[in-house]
Parts: sequence; C-alpha cells; structure tokens
Amino acid sequence: MKKFAVIANPKKYEVKDVIRAALRWAEKSAAHLLLCRDVCEILGIESSNFLTITESDQDSITECDIVVVMGGDGTILYTARISTQFQKPILGVNSGRLGFMANTQNEELEDALNDVLVGKYSLDKRHYLKATDKKGTVFYALNEFLFTREDSTSMVNISAEYDGNFINTYWADGLIVASSTGSTAYNLSSGGPIVVPGSDVLLVTPINPHTLTTRPLVLRADKPLKIIAGKQQTGVLFSYDGVICEENEYPLEIEIVKSNLSFNLIQLEGQNYFETLRNKLMWGQDSRRIK
Repeated sequence: MKKFAVIANPKKYEVKDVIRAALRWAEKSAAHLLLCRDVCEILGIESSNFLTITESDQDSITECDIVVVMGGDGTILYTARISTQFQKPILGVNSGRLGFMANTQNEELEDALNDVLVGKYSLDKRHYLKATDKKGTVFYALNEFLFTREDSTSMVNISAEYDGNFINTYWADGLIVASSTGSTAYNLSSGGPIVVPGSDVLLVTPINPHTLTTRPLVLRADKPLKIIAGKQQTGVLFSYDGVICEENEYPLEIEIVKSNLSFNLIQLEGQNYFETLRNKLMWGQDSRRIK
C-alpha cells in the first residue's frame, strides 16, 4: 500500500476542502495518508485505517512514498526546505493563487491521485542551489538566494566572482542568484530571463542597479559563484527562498553552486512547462488578437 504525505497550510481556507477530498479518495482507494497533528486538530480530523496522524510534516515525509503539497508556491518552497535530504516524488496541487510549480488544479485531484497511485507520471527533477558561508554553514534554495539592503534608503555594494574571476561590483538595491526553477519568481519581476527548468545555470540579476549597463547574467552552475559584501552604510540581508539568515558576519562571503540534491516534481500526462507559462503568466499573449 502506497503512503501519501499531505503537506498543507490549514490556516488557508482554500485547502480545507481539498484535504477532505483527499481523505475521501484514500478511503475508497488502496492508499494511506499521512497528515501532521497540527492540521488534523485545526480541521477536526481523527486517525483511521486510511489515515495516520504524525507529529510533524517532516515525519510525514520521512514515512511516505509520495508527497502531496496542497497550496501555492509558498507551500512548495516550505516543502522543499524540510525535504532536502529525502528527494521523494512530489505532486503539487494548486490551492493558492498562481501556483507556478503546482500544476494540478483542485478539481483534477482525484484523477491525479489515481494516476500517481499506479505510477502514471514522470519526474521533473529540479536541482537545488547550494550556498556555503565562510564558516562552512550550508544553505539550500530551490528558487533563489537574495542579497538585499536592510533599509529602504541606501543602495548596497556587492561584488561577484565566478570560478576565481572577478565579474563586477554591483551598486543596487540588491542581487538575486536564481536557479532555472526560480527564473519565473523574483528574478523575472526584476527583469531577469525566463529559463527552462533543468537548465544547469545560475542567474545573476541585480535589483534596480544604479547603472543601466549592468544587466542580468547567465552562468554555468557547475562552477562556483562567490558573492562578497563588506561592512557598509546599510546592512546586507542574506536569504534563501525567503528565509532570512539572521547571523551575518562581515565581510559576508557566500559561495554558490548547483547542488547534487533534487526536488522531484511529479509531471502528469499532458502537462508541460510552456503550457504553464501561457496559462499562468499569460506568456506571449497579445491583447490585439483577443476578440
């Protein structure tokens, strides 16, 4: 019997009906769900012969065969943070707004779970980026690492070196180092390029650079990129997928490279990346052709 870990934010009203739909599906299918205690208490759900209540989302992931993430990209990134070492297949169910990495819609849930149950899917492997500071602390990001100013008035000076060679000193509001998966996130809104997932690249995108000639840069991800920020007028915040690192020492030195670890998104038949671009980002849409 396959075990499905359900990861969701129960405080979001949209996921409640989806979780209950998954429970009804499990009751009539040869499947078993794992759901953390906090979610069950909020929704008033009790354990049964098709549901095991765990102490945490991480415990659910440890014990399962398949992870089902219900929510938007924020819930996907949360799952990525707590499942780095597990690399289990992950089905994203869009119960949020954009849900760029969650391709399955709520109304498609039962069909999607049936397909996954019988192995009717492929895996879209999204590699993490790995960052190491000068103390040897390691951070992982599925979307991006961000270097930005602490306040809203001063720019920051951030230098970048690639494979031992100096690239540039950026005078800007900040600097994004994104993966191909993260190309459609903060990178895109800051003027960076869209890159097909699975491309082994690092995207270096300045945020509101002081000079117009400072453009985004695409680098091979198998060579190290070092970001350096010295003590300056305003502090520099370093974050990974939206989580701020509170203990920065100056000069801040972070080396970034592609990780061997992957986040394995389930891709069902009929799903493809360019369809997602068109449907969710309105990519290529020309209003002049809409009647």
